[in-house]
Order: sequence, then C-alpha cells, then structure tokens
Amino acid sequence: MIIKEIFVQGKNKYKNMPIAAKASLWYIVCNVLQKGIVLLSMPIFTRLMSTSEYGIYTIYQSWYSIFVIFTSLGLYNSVYNNVLTKYPESSAQATSSMLGLSTSITAILGIVFLLTSQIWENLTRLSSELIGVMFLQMLFEPAIYFWMTRQRYEFKYKGVVALTLLNAISSTVFGVFLVLFSSEKGNSRVFAYAGTQVVIGSILYVICFCKGRTFFSKKFWKYSLEFCIPLIPHYLSFSVLSQADRIMIGNMSGKSEAAIYSVAYNIAMLMQIITNAVSNSLGPYTYQSIKTRKFDSLRKTSSMLLIVMGLGCCLVMLFSPEILYLFASKEYMAAVYIMPAVVSSTFFMFLYPLFSIIEFYFEKPKFIMIASTVGAVLNVLLNYLLIPVLGYYAAGFTTLACYILFAFAHYTFYKRILEEKKEEIEKIYDTRLIMFISIGVVAFAVLSMWLYRWFIIRYLLITIIVILGVIKRKSLINQLKLIKNKEDK
Repeated sequence: MIIKEIFVQGKNKYKNMPIAAKASLWYIVCNVLQKGIVLLSMPIFTRLMSTSEYGIYTIYQSWYSIFVIFTSLGLYNSVYNNVLTKYPESSAQATSSMLGLSTSITAILGIVFLLTSQIWENLTRLSSELIGVMFLQMLFEPAIYFWMTRQRYEFKYKGVVALTLLNAISSTVFGVFLVLFSSEKGNSRVFAYAGTQVVIGSILYVICFCKGRTFFSKKFWKYSLEFCIPLIPHYLSFSVLSQADRIMIGNMSGKSEAAIYSVAYNIAMLMQIITNAVSNSLGPYTYQSIKTRKFDSLRKTSSMLLIVMGLGCCLVMLFSPEILYLFASKEYMAAVYIMPAVVSSTFFMFLYPLFSIIEFYFEKPKFIMIASTVGAVLNVLLNYLLIPVLGYYAAGFTTLACYILFAFAHYTFYKRILEEKKEEIEKIYDTRLIMFISIGVVAFAVLSMWLYRWFIIRYLLITIIVILGVIKRKSLINQLKLIKNKEDK
C-alpha cells in the first residue's frame, strides 16, 4: 500500500510539472542512461578486444572530438539557440543554412586531407581509411545535434530521449556484432560507432534541407561565424583537457597504453555523472541566491555539497580495484594506479564551476576563456615533458594538476569580482573549508594507491565513509530540497 501511494503521488506530481521541468528531468535521465549504456558495454568490448585494438577506437574518438570543433564550429551550441530566439519565423532556413556552413567547412578540410593524407596519418597515427570515416561522420553528425537542439528549445523531449537511446543501443549492438566477426576489431568498433552516426545523421540531414531549402545565407553565415570563431579556443581547450592525454599516450607510448588509460579515465568519470547533475541544479540556485542576497544559505549548501563530493571521490578511489575488475579484463588492471588521480580530478571539475558561475553572473566571459586556455596549454606541456620519463601513469597526474590550476584560476577571478562588486555581493564560499577538502582529496589520492595492497585497512576506511554518509544523510537531503525549491520558484 505504501509503495502504491508513493507511486500515485509521484505520478500526480509529474503530471502537474511544467513542460520545461519535465523536459529537464527527462534530459537528465537520458544523459544518465546514455552514459550508463556506454559504461555497461565497456566490459564486453574490453574482453573481446586486445588493448591495442581498443586503443585504436580510443584514439579515433579523441581526434574526432578535436577535429569536429573546426568542422562544425560548435554551431549547434549557443549560437543556434540565439538564432532560434532572434529569427523564429526563419528557423527552418536558418537551420539548413547553418548545416550548409558546417558541410562547406568539412568539405574544404576533406579536400585538404586528400591532398595531404600522409601528414594527417603521421599526426593521428590512424589509417587513411579511418580518417576518411571520420570526415564522413563530421559531415552528417551535426544534423543530429541541430535536430536535438531544436527539439530541446521547443521542449519536445520525447524525440530527443528516443533518438539518444536508439543511437547508444544501436552503436553498441552493431559494435559487438562487428567485433565478434571481424579480424580487425579496432577498425570494426570505429565503423560501428561512426556508421550509426552517419546513418541517423544522413536521414536528419535530408529532412533538414527538405524543410529549410537553404544552403547558403549571407545573414546566417555571417552571424554564425562572428559568434563562433572567437569561441574556438574555449571549445578547443576543454576538448584538449579531456582528450590530449590519450592522443599523446598513443603517440609516445603506444595504442595499448592509450587503451589502459582510457578505461581508467572512463570508469573514473562515473563520478562526473553525479557531479554534473548536481552542478546543473546548483546553477539556478546560485543565481537566485545572489539575486536575493541570501549568501549564508548558498555558503552552507555549497560547503555541504563539497564535503559529500569529496567523500564520494574518496569512496570511489578505495573501490577502484573492484570497479576496474568489473569493467575490464586483467590486461587493464594496471589502470588501477591511474584512477585515484583521475577520480580526484572530478572533484575539481565540480569545484571550478562554483567560481565560474559567478563570472557568468557578472558577465565576465574573458576570465573563463583565459582559465580554460591556460589549463589546456599546461596539460599538453606537462604531458610532453613527463610521459616520456614516467610513462602513461603521468597523464593521470597531469590531468589532476591542470584541473587544480583551473579551479585556482577561477577562484582568483572570483576574488577579483568580489573586490569589484563588493557593494552587490558578499563573500559566498568558505574558502578555508574548500582548501581543506581539496588538500584532503589530493592526499587521499596518493594514500589510496598505497592502500590497494592492504585489503583490511581499505575496507575499514570504506566503512567509516559509509557511516559518515548515513549520519549526514538528512543534512544532505535538506540541502538538495532547498536547491530544488529554488529551482521550482
């Protein structure tokens, strides 16, 4: 009876939710399910493929995420929302013309590749066949993101959820089938992944041009280029921070080492699913708190969440051997010593938006660009210096060092804003507590690598963390309710 009542109450509450709230809820669920499918499929592919074969797929994805910034210019991100808002009567023409711009850039770079294919092969360590597939994917995949962005803008969440799950499931099932019956398993995994994007993207590509019937529009091309070109360093910096490690390991150490590092990185990013969900909720709450000058409430909430995230990272670090054993074969077990550094990086991925959102609130985008660019450049430099000396393990710690710097840079800009806007804003965060937790997380990352040899001590610490979580669960629930209530208002 109790379960039935809870179900009925939840169902009624869902029915009464505004369409925007329903859409947000389903986008979060969709994101979790999509990443869940990818993570759940990882044990299958790591057992079907050797480390060098899995490394091919990893390096392909890393290079793709960088190249697509130049071919698409991120047109389907913020600028597309601006276009839909400013020109609602011409939205179909705007969409097809922006897709036409992406197509033109991809075609030009594709011709350059054909004329200089050997240079690209040496740079990426991928075959010309795989690079050709990459360009095909870059040609059609933007149509998927234009369509999904348009659906999100209009709160038509059902189609987005259906397409996202279809894409993830098809890519996985097709990938397993090809890998099982192919001798070149690395290439087959890429073909399955890219092929799914191309098939779905090509259908939406045709639909887009049938509706818009516009390939070139001086107005929309000019507006898009002026808006997006200055943002390339920002997009590129984030891509470099997340992908440069694997590319440089592949070039300096080998595809097998890149695969081992990638598995550790992807598993560690389990924490990021949680941190991203909390960060997305904390944003509107922070805006409302600053607007209403409720700084004490914001300080307490952020402090509680930072403590919970820190303990969560420590828990994942302690469980790393078991998690890795679940997701990968014995070939990848060396990755356990990379996970503490990467897991602790997720804490700083959660920390820096606390400061950067203040920069967004007071419209200081230059601060954000400076911080991201410095972090990306340092990441490449440290990898270049340390990977040849210390091996691929160094990449985990260079990632951690860069996100620490990233958080510190945003903290510095946050302090500058406090000084400039002292009449509008008070001290928001407990910086002493943040410093204490940050040092604790990094110290625990080092300690946990030593604890992997000591089963009893490790599980004793796990028990202590779980007990602390149970004791503080009511405080956490109250803080999350407070954030949600702010969002509903």
